[in-house]
Amino acid sequence: MLQKYNPQNENIQIFVNDRLLPRRDAKISVYDSSVQGGDAVWEGMRVYPQGIFMLERHLQRLYDSAKALAFDPLPDLNFVKESIMKTLQANGMRQDTHIRLTLTRGEKVTSGMDPRLNQSGPCLIVLAEWKPPVYDNDHGIKVITSSIRRNSPNHLDSKIHHNNLINNILAKIQANFAHVDAALMLDVHGFASELNDTNIFLIKNNVVYTPHADACLHGITRGLVIELCKEHDIKIVERNCSLTEFYSADEVFCTGSMGELTPVSEIDGRKMHAVNGPLLKEIRKLFFSKVDHYCTPLIF
Repeated sequence: MLQKYNPQNENIQIFVNDRLLPRRDAKISVYDSSVQGGDAVWEGMRVYPQGIFMLERHLQRLYDSAKALAFDPLPDLNFVKESIMKTLQANGMRQDTHIRLTLTRGEKVTSGMDPRLNQSGPCLIVLAEWKPPVYDNDHGIKVITSSIRRNSPNHLDSKIHHNNLINNILAKIQANFAHVDAALMLDVHGFASELNDTNIFLIKNNVVYTPHADACLHGITRGLVIELCKEHDIKIVERNCSLTEFYSADEVFCTGSMGELTPVSEIDGRKMHAVNGPLLKEIRKLFFSKVDHYCTPLIF
């Protein structure tokens, strides 16, 4: 699965720091902390006709991550929301849109890792693109197990949604060379953690299982799926899940803002028992029934 260039995005307006700029002019300094050391946090959000999905939860996670990294000062929350709305309005975007919201520590006075060199405050970037869900939700995706381990809290806490994504990128490189869509990353103990870009679930005997959010990202869509299962008496268990359990699952699916709820059809050459089986269809139906409730309306 390779995302393709969309000509609709050729002339989009991108918000950088305090103003909207044409795509060709939307740039940051070579002294910005994201360039110097991947020192930034980010969120990916989807826009439906009803509005921005789970905006409040995404912004809470963004601010939690920025606080953990001691960003100072943090931008005003209303300023961030207004910047998102301005960007969508400038581009006439009301659906089929994905927002990449990034907050960097900002520009440094000289090259170096020390955050004390950042003396201008954080830099906000709102990149909204025309981009419908990127995965094949009808036929599912194929994955392999990566030899690259997902970070543990001993190394880099996954509760910080940071821009240090090189281990995920290395896992994706392995998937590319294997000619599959994504890579399943294990934690340091050998249990399944997540795919290189989405959270993962398995279904066995009408019970839904998902790994603890210890090594994996505590995904917003992941969290909602867990809530929906509990609300509608679908048994769901968070626990360590071995690779063997994924091989023998009735169904496997992944979740994320880029692809919503996507079935996994194959892991390491082993075909899943079902793709888009009855329980996944039920969970997906519940998910889309909540879009209205969890969308922040567009105010333009």
